[in-house]
Amino acid sequence: MNDSQPSPNTVEAALAPGQEAPVGRYRLELSTGRWAWSDEVFVMHGFQPGEVVPTTELVLAHKHPEDRERVDHVMRKANATGRPFSSVHRIQDAQGTTRTLTVTGQATRDPKTGEVTEIRGYFIDVTEASREDAAQQATSFIKASSESRATIEQAKGVLMVAFGIEDAAAFDRLRTASNDLNIPVRDLAGWLMSWFTDSSNTEMPTADEVADFLTAPVPSAGD
Repeated sequence: MNDSQPSPNTVEAALAPGQEAPVGRYRLELSTGRWAWSDEVFVMHGFQPGEVVPTTELVLAHKHPEDRERVDHVMRKANATGRPFSSVHRIQDAQGTTRTLTVTGQATRDPKTGEVTEIRGYFIDVTEASREDAAQQATSFIKASSESRATIEQAKGVLMVAFGIEDAAAFDRLRTASNDLNIPVRDLAGWLMSWFTDSSNTEMPTADEVADFLTAPVPSAGD
């Protein structure tokens, strides 16, 4: 695997049952440049929770030198356009250890001006999965995860980011689609995650694209 371009399949590998990939939340206020990290994000960067004040400069400083320019471009584009995004890249934590992270984000706009005011989303540590041949095991991971509660939680996370909604609302949306389609929730969640983590997807799907998928989902390979 080319280390400078981590495979998107590492995401589904990390989120498969038994992997227990750390997941943390973040929020960035664009007007102040103020970041808010959950405890997990501090740990991913090699710090104790609350040990440092997260800033954009700190975030970029920890990106791997070969990935820093690409990540900066993704962040600037998200801030300017407000489009949802995802990025798989490496960081170097406070102890100098290289980790591979997936970052997803969703913009919040001012209802009066339409300007992007905030970006929020998730950091997922996929370091362990990136060390494996994720491409070979992708199909088995998808099938296994579709049988578990973990996939439902992952699918809820996708809906929370895509629609800017909370946990309960995301599950209600998934359950409503399941009822309308007469498809078990775990199967629909598995299909959604298979589509979301497909290596041909280079950007975070838009809310409309996710809504269209929930209306006419594409079954996972082998189903």
